[in-house]
Amino acid sequence: MPTTPDTPATSGLVDGLLAAVAEQLGRPLPARLQDAFRSVPRHRFLPDRIWLRDGSGGYTPVDRATEPDGWLVAAYSDEPLVTRFTDGLPSSSASMPSMVARMLLLAGLTEAPAPHDARAGVRVLELGAGTGFNAGLLCALVGDEQVTTVDLDPTLATGAQENLKTAGCAPTVVAADGALGWPPNTPYDVALATFSVDRIPSAWLTQLRPGGRIVTPWTSAWCSYGTLALTTTEDGEAQGRFHSFASFMQMARPDAEPDPPLAEPEGAAGAATYSSTGLSPWAVAGGDLDAEFHIGLTVPGASFAWDTSGEHAATRLRLDDPTSGSWAAVDYDGRTAADFAVTQAGSRRLWDEIAKAYRRWEELGRPSVGRYGLTVTSGGTAVWVDSPAITVAAR
Repeated sequence: MPTTPDTPATSGLVDGLLAAVAEQLGRPLPARLQDAFRSVPRHRFLPDRIWLRDGSGGYTPVDRATEPDGWLVAAYSDEPLVTRFTDGLPSSSASMPSMVARMLLLAGLTEAPAPHDARAGVRVLELGAGTGFNAGLLCALVGDEQVTTVDLDPTLATGAQENLKTAGCAPTVVAADGALGWPPNTPYDVALATFSVDRIPSAWLTQLRPGGRIVTPWTSAWCSYGTLALTTTEDGEAQGRFHSFASFMQMARPDAEPDPPLAEPEGAAGAATYSSTGLSPWAVAGGDLDAEFHIGLTVPGASFAWDTSGEHAATRLRLDDPTSGSWAAVDYDGRTAADFAVTQAGSRRLWDEIAKAYRRWEELGRPSVGRYGLTVTSGGTAVWVDSPAITVAAR
């Protein structure tokens, strides 16, 4: 069983964290979830060096040895904490506590079932052990023996297991590919991912009981945002809605290969076509998460990057599909925002696809993320708005 914080200072920091989470959610956490946060000390799941966002796109290190008070305060802040870098990029983190709480609420794990309720023995599969903190909360909510947590990285899995043991928790911890779930402990009632996916692995469906819940952050090449909550059916299918929160690291796979080098516009000038558009590139890639979410769902494989170097134009929006080698560029000359130059090359006309998707989003009434849903069947996946009758993408 989880232990409780053993110093008044830590208890006070937990109180502050719960208040910050309540402010983010607009309401206090259920008592059972508050008890879980109190019994699973977050600081016991963190390395001696962590990194906080610096507000300018970078990260600031905080060392326990040199800044013990600052480190402890950071441990109980409602902030994501980077715990490891790989090749100069964040590769593991401790999720923002309010995000963790939101996902546990979506999973339906925060209310105690009645003794006669079939949910009394709820079994949870966590995909992505990370530091082990989330698994500790799950142990507090459903019991150690009911929790299985999986991480692709053996080092992370070992570290999570050690952290959990220190905190008095003993779930099953496995070093394995999260996309494959963990068949030995099936069937599960809940599958909870701590990384983002762009499709639902079939193993997650087959390893859940009918009526089970899948909760996972979502991503696309265009937009990494949103959380999906699905309910499984008797015939092995699932349906549910997206929710407007969370941006997580993407699921790592053991067989993943880096994307091929992007085709440079100059190298394919002969295949390029030229036109103009009145649609502002900032409309589709300027931070409107609702628009970008729709584009990510409906234009698969397309990604973007901004070039403000001035080498090609005052500002250029670059679009790419590494799989096909297609690319597009939308140039702003620094003078008029009514007309933008468009260059496209490759088998896909990416800007045309993006513009079509944006127009469709406007026709639908500019829906927010929370109006979208997903249905997974044996025949494929369908994305819809408001109801399954209004399909906007299928694959």
